[in-house]
Amino acid sequence: MNRELLSKLSPITEEERAHLDGKKTINRALYYSKDPTGSSDDEVDSARVLKNGRLIDMRPHVRFVHFPRHTHNYVEFIYMVQGSTRHIVDNQEILLKEGDLLFLNQHAIQEIYPAGENDIAVNFMILPEFFDVVLPMMGNEANSLRNFLVSCLTRKGMQGNFLYFNVSDVVPVQNLMENLIWNMLESERNSRTLNQITVGLLFLNLMNHTDLINVSKNSYEQEIVLNALRYIDTKYRDASLKDLAESEGIDVYTISRILKRETGKNFKELLQAKRLDRACMLLARSEAPISDIAVSVGYDNTSFFHRLFRRIYGCSPREYRLSEKAQTFTHS
Repeated sequence: MNRELLSKLSPITEEERAHLDGKKTINRALYYSKDPTGSSDDEVDSARVLKNGRLIDMRPHVRFVHFPRHTHNYVEFIYMVQGSTRHIVDNQEILLKEGDLLFLNQHAIQEIYPAGENDIAVNFMILPEFFDVVLPMMGNEANSLRNFLVSCLTRKGMQGNFLYFNVSDVVPVQNLMENLIWNMLESERNSRTLNQITVGLLFLNLMNHTDLINVSKNSYEQEIVLNALRYIDTKYRDASLKDLAESEGIDVYTISRILKRETGKNFKELLQAKRLDRACMLLARSEAPISDIAVSVGYDNTSFFHRLFRRIYGCSPREYRLSEKAQTFTHS
C-alpha cells in the first residue's frame, strides 16, 4: 500500500479517540436510525453512512471497539489495507488479512471484534442501484459467473450472504483497490464515473480468479453453483454434466435441479452460453477458420455450430465476424 495513502487512513478519529478514552460501545447515532417504518434496531442505515445522493461511499473501519451483531440495508465490502480483523458473518468466523476482500449483501449478519491501531480496513457502502451502472461496463455477453457474483451481493439466496476473496497476491486487484480509495478520498471531477469504472474493472479481475473465492460454509448449494460455473468456465471444450456430478459427489438429477433453481438455466444452457461467448470472442479477435473455432469451443459438428449460432444471434458466424471487424475499423 502506498505510504501516503496509508498515512491518510491511519490517523485516530474523534470516534476512535472516545473508545481509547474509555467508551466501551459504539456510538449508535452514527450508524442506526429510529425508523418509523419498523426496520430492525440492529440494521445499519445507509442514510447514516452514505452522503446524500451517493450510490457508493467509503470510510475507514472504526478500531478499538467491538461492533455487535448487525445487518445493513446496503451492500458492503471491506478491504483489509494493513493488519487483520476478525469477523463473524452468519455464524462463520472469518479472519480478514492484508489485501483480502469481504463482500456482504444486505442480509448478512455481521459481528466485528476490536481492531488494533495498526489494523487498517476500509468499508465501502454501496446501494444496489450502483451495480445497475457497473454491469453494462462488464460486457453485454451472457456471463453466468458474473451474474452469480452480483446476485450474491444484491439478494438473499442460496443461504449464503457473503463472498470472501483471498486476493492479496493478485496485483491488478490490489492496484484497483488503491485507485478506488484514492478516487474516493480526493473526490475529484468525474469521481462517480471513475468509481463505477474502477469497480467494474475490479469485478472483471475477480472473475479471472474464481479459485480464490470463498463462500459460506453454511451454503451447500451456493458452493455447488460456484463450482459448476468454475468447471464450465475452464472445461467448456469437453465439459459434461456427468463428469461435473461425479466431481461433486452427487447425482445428475440433484445438481441439475440446483443449477436450474439458482441460475434459471440448466447445465446445457450454461455450457452453450459459455461456448458461444468464447466463439464470439475468437471470431472478433482472430483470423482462425470458423470450422477451427467451432471445434475449439466444443462443437465438432460444424453444421450444428452454424445453425445454433444463427438461432442465437440471428446471423451466421461469418456475418458476425464481418460486423465486428467493421465496427472495430469504424472506431479506430
